[in-house]
Amino acid sequence: MTSAEFQNIASTIPNEPGIYKYFDAGHELLYVGKAKSLRKRVGSYFSKTFTTYKTHELVQRINRIEFTIVDSEQDAFLLENSLIKNFQPRFNINLKDDKSYPFIVVKKEPFPRVFLTRRKIEDGSEYLGPFTSVGKVRELLDFIKQTIQLRNCSLNLTKRNIEKGKFKVCLEYHLGNCKGPCEGLQNETDYNEGLTQLKNLLKGNLSPVIQHFKKEMKDHAEKMEFEKAEFMRKKIEFLENYQSRSVIVSSRFGDIDVFALIKEEAIAYLNYLMVRSGAIVQTQSLRLETHLDETEKEILSFGIAQCRDLFNSEAKEILVPFEIEYPEKDIIITTPKGGEKKKLLDLSFKNVQYYISEIKEKERLRLTNRLADKSAVLKQLQEDLQLVEPPLHIECFDNSNFQGSFPVSAMVCFKNGEPSKKDYRHFNVKSVTGINDFATMKEAVYRRYKRLAEENQSFPQLVIIDGGKGQLSAAHEAIVELNVENKTTLVGLAKNEEELFFVGDKESLKLGYNSESLKLIRRIRDEVHRFGITFHRKKRSQGTFKNELEDIKGIGESIANQLLQEFRSVAKIKEKTQEEIEAVVGKAKAKLVFDYFKRQQETI
Repeated sequence: MTSAEFQNIASTIPNEPGIYKYFDAGHELLYVGKAKSLRKRVGSYFSKTFTTYKTHELVQRINRIEFTIVDSEQDAFLLENSLIKNFQPRFNINLKDDKSYPFIVVKKEPFPRVFLTRRKIEDGSEYLGPFTSVGKVRELLDFIKQTIQLRNCSLNLTKRNIEKGKFKVCLEYHLGNCKGPCEGLQNETDYNEGLTQLKNLLKGNLSPVIQHFKKEMKDHAEKMEFEKAEFMRKKIEFLENYQSRSVIVSSRFGDIDVFALIKEEAIAYLNYLMVRSGAIVQTQSLRLETHLDETEKEILSFGIAQCRDLFNSEAKEILVPFEIEYPEKDIIITTPKGGEKKKLLDLSFKNVQYYISEIKEKERLRLTNRLADKSAVLKQLQEDLQLVEPPLHIECFDNSNFQGSFPVSAMVCFKNGEPSKKDYRHFNVKSVTGINDFATMKEAVYRRYKRLAEENQSFPQLVIIDGGKGQLSAAHEAIVELNVENKTTLVGLAKNEEELFFVGDKESLKLGYNSESLKLIRRIRDEVHRFGITFHRKKRSQGTFKNELEDIKGIGESIANQLLQEFRSVAKIKEKTQEEIEAVVGKAKAKLVFDYFKRQQETI
């Protein structure tokens, strides 16, 4: 959409707060944004000079604009984040996190079971979490089992089944891990009280649980039930020891979310600390991929909204390293300059810095391992082809034509076993008339290595000619004429059998079908096919090629394409009778075509 086209619709866009959606010509959602004033914000895309190519590319693709008016900036903020999460438009910030996080589910059923799951089902059950670590969840469940007496069986404990006496208590009851609701030894009110304690534990709020058990211990002691009182005392001790293992920031803190952000070019890294009742109960680091001119403030606001939604946070205070616009209602945004909160923010920064270094170290190790693997493959290829040295530099040539017409050549270059795309080359055939695969190959090879010789550049250790013995011989003629036979090794690759030929050899060389060296050669061959075909299609779409049939007076592009689709090439059309051509394009056009090629033959 151009600025002029936008001006035609600008007056229809309201000045109210809301969200806007950009769609391309194929109705794909490209971008979702929020605005205090929709008209001003959308208009800015068509009236300013952008600093990045991606923003310019977005504006060029916009074909349709939709908008939704909301009551406030806060509503626009929440709706924007919801739409980005659901539709993930390609030009919005992308939260690079494809993990499936575990939840603890409180099942909707009589005497609800509590267990670990990764699937959220809309069945009315309550899902607590998510949690960033399965190990942490299992530790929590073991801790809950030691502390709160809940059933872990799958019995259908309806009131009717219990009254009928269908069930008997199991070993868990005798071990003190369950109070036996299956036999009616525990009522639902008492069971639900245990669930309340469980939810407090999962939120990191241990104080109410400890107070509850202290009250029970005191009640048992007053009733002279000393064994039960001792049992409660051990639970309290267990809870206090567990609490001491948590990362306590300050007992004066309530519920706080802490965020630190580091941006490196188009990638931003975010750390999130979830603090509950003064203890860090969860921490997570994430990577965000930016696409437009987003500022650090915009990225941080987006990341906060996504994390709070993902981890179901209801904390009323958020610590951030710099001031941001965050319009969620009743939320306090704090930028601490010192004290305990600043230490907490520094801890978050420490985590995000470690996360970045960890990612870079993994990438370095992957690169090192990949290079080691490629080195082994090239060494194997050297042995298989009996080369003087490992082929660190390989080039491969292929010819391409369209239905027997319009030949071009392509060359791809691999260095250290990987594509070196800056060294790829296309060749428009200059010295060859008509279709001659051998002459076309000779021209491409000659032009390539004539230039390398003139510019005193290094030659590849291995040159692969895709097409077999004929093309290999033509390429060898070019190498001989340039007097550079001693600078490289030529091999031909038969198209179907995947056999390799050396110049002058009668027998082919067959590598192991699943050998790593043949896999590399296949990859190089497939890449030169792709590169050549892409170039050919581009040339055709630009109208660079002129169909020979269109030289015939009275034959246009439509008739020419119809004939090529039927007979596949101009050469085959020349061999057809007038009646055969007539069956495709009619009597009058067939006569024009047949007479044209007949006159051509007579002049030869």
